[in-house]
Amino acid sequence: MPATVVIVGRPNVGKSTLFNRLVGKKLALVDDTPGVTRDRRPGEAKLGDLSFTIVDTAGLEEAEAESLSGRMRAQTEEAIRQADVVLFVIDARSGLLPIDRSFADLLRRVEVPVILVANKAEGRLGEAGAYEAYELGFGDPVAISAEHGEGLADLHAALAPHVDAFADDEAEADVAVAPDADISEDDEAAAEAAAEAKRRTLPLRVAVTGRPNAGKSTLINSLIGEDRMLTGPEAGITRDSISVDWEWRGRKVKLFDTAGLRRKSRVQDKLEKLSVGDALRAIRFAEVVVVCLDATIPFEKQDLQIVDLVVKEGRALVIALNKWDLIEDRATAWAAMREACDRLLPQVRGVPLVRISGLRSEGLDELMKAVESVHRTWNARVSTSRLNRWLETVLDRHPPPAVSGRRLKIRYVTQVKTRPPHFVVFCSRPEALPESYVRYLTNDLRDRFGLAGVPLRVSLRSGDNPYHDKTERR
Repeated sequence: MPATVVIVGRPNVGKSTLFNRLVGKKLALVDDTPGVTRDRRPGEAKLGDLSFTIVDTAGLEEAEAESLSGRMRAQTEEAIRQADVVLFVIDARSGLLPIDRSFADLLRRVEVPVILVANKAEGRLGEAGAYEAYELGFGDPVAISAEHGEGLADLHAALAPHVDAFADDEAEADVAVAPDADISEDDEAAAEAAAEAKRRTLPLRVAVTGRPNAGKSTLINSLIGEDRMLTGPEAGITRDSISVDWEWRGRKVKLFDTAGLRRKSRVQDKLEKLSVGDALRAIRFAEVVVVCLDATIPFEKQDLQIVDLVVKEGRALVIALNKWDLIEDRATAWAAMREACDRLLPQVRGVPLVRISGLRSEGLDELMKAVESVHRTWNARVSTSRLNRWLETVLDRHPPPAVSGRRLKIRYVTQVKTRPPHFVVFCSRPEALPESYVRYLTNDLRDRFGLAGVPLRVSLRSGDNPYHDKTERR
């Protein structure tokens, strides 16, 4: 179990910049505006031969407990209690402020090793501020510049007594590569079972997205059983896309909380643009996306656009009707919402629609069952023989139309990819096949093989003409 190192300090001292430097990626949002980070954000860090879990936190501020700043501080204090080492970051250029001394007193009361880090220490102005940090009584401050990567050798020396070094040989030995099973191509059921067993050893990546104030963070807190995400009545609290490791019925799950997605025309602030970009990246790297709708105002235009975005990205989809506890006539409302879902979202006809209440922890088991079911469908593979038997029936029932007096010939179909399922239809003139007939094939394919809730890709190709070369020779 790697050591947990938590970065704390007042706002705008460069905590997120240091976090990004240690993880080697631009994971945390960075901006000149104070208070960008709000939730705890973990990441896997390596510094020389040291390997540890680094946690970025919100800037410490003096505030009322019930205010947003107060709730952010409570999250940071919880991170400090769970830490093995704390990096207390100050701004060497601006020097010590009264709030720095106040939080130094807070850290002295916690039985966790504290390393004082003087960031922005490049240049003469930074050196003066680094010397001033001795007043806090945490020993020699580590002067660094997270922006330029200076002073990391000194930070390594300060962390070494508290963080275990990692060995490359041991890390490689821990990864057991299972040999490919000798499975006959004819035994489709055995191959699918082996693939499912292999998938279950990997964490299921689930992103929760939706409009602002739809209850996404509350839902994740209810799923994992702790107040891990910052929540409140204010819209747009979440900024970073935060990942949380969890386990459901023995299955490892990695949950991603994302910022609320507003209409593109309303996103003007630079910080909100960064948050939206982070949310879109979380959707792209997820396997299943749970689109959280407010059951009191479901299927708004923005909700439909978010679903369409998920479909275009090719992710498996589950729609969660959150705040179901606020609905009075539930039977009538459910029938209306199911009808609206099928009518407004024909591209994912039959998508799972789950009634939940994140605040009261209702319907969460049904939600995870739907997530696991749609994930299996997203990975489904249909054999070519079954597909072509199906093709014969659909062609007999509704043959392709004649274009310019010539009947189109559909020869065969095969599945070339999964995640999402991708099928290729071979026909005589693919450019002439009407879009309506492609939709007919797609819908019947979805119904026949139970592929509800996942986007289907259907491509058209023409077979090679064996007489093409002979015609040219003539």
